[in-house]
Amino acid sequence: MSNKTLDINDTLLDYIIKTGVNESDLKKRLRDETKTLEMGKMQIAPEQGAFMGFIANLVGAKSYLEIGVFTGYSMLSVVGAMGKDSSAVGCDLSKEWTDIAKRYWLEAGIQDQVNLYIDKAENSLKKLDMNSFDLAFIDADKSNYDLYYEECLRLLKPNGLLMIDNIFWGGTVANADIIDTDTSTIRALNKKIMQDKRVDASMLTIGDGLMLVRKL
Repeated sequence: MSNKTLDINDTLLDYIIKTGVNESDLKKRLRDETKTLEMGKMQIAPEQGAFMGFIANLVGAKSYLEIGVFTGYSMLSVVGAMGKDSSAVGCDLSKEWTDIAKRYWLEAGIQDQVNLYIDKAENSLKKLDMNSFDLAFIDADKSNYDLYYEECLRLLKPNGLLMIDNIFWGGTVANADIIDTDTSTIRALNKKIMQDKRVDASMLTIGDGLMLVRKL
């Protein structure tokens, strides 16, 4: 028993990944390739990918929306967990990054399940029908997080689940002296969600912070 969340040092993190994450060779190769990119740190952690796949299975999701695809690890994790009778929509600006994703989706056999929009997410989301998705994930430009949150509430089915990444923003949200646009936006959204009567929510300490939001 403990009355506070345990600090995760490198030794414990290594144990978690080795013991608690059944990562396929395909996902490991995607992570390794992504590490070579200049923006490789944007990749979600393997334990977060495993958790997201677990959640997709747990809620029985068959339709998934992802805002911020990057090189495709989270999509690979979630769609793989949802199964062959599922579908997904991905929104991203970068053809370069998503071309990497497509190679791995093809190898995994999920490429036909993913409808990828290459455009500003605010434009792509307007093309989608309300109450269409069981599950959604936001991991894109932070300054538009509130816009993406509101769009996801429109697009999720009742009782649909939204996952929001980087809600700690490296810990800066807890430092009132840091008031840059990204930090301020995330800090404001965290407060908004916990007061929002349209949802219930739980703030998790996985990765850089993951907010789980259920649409009521």
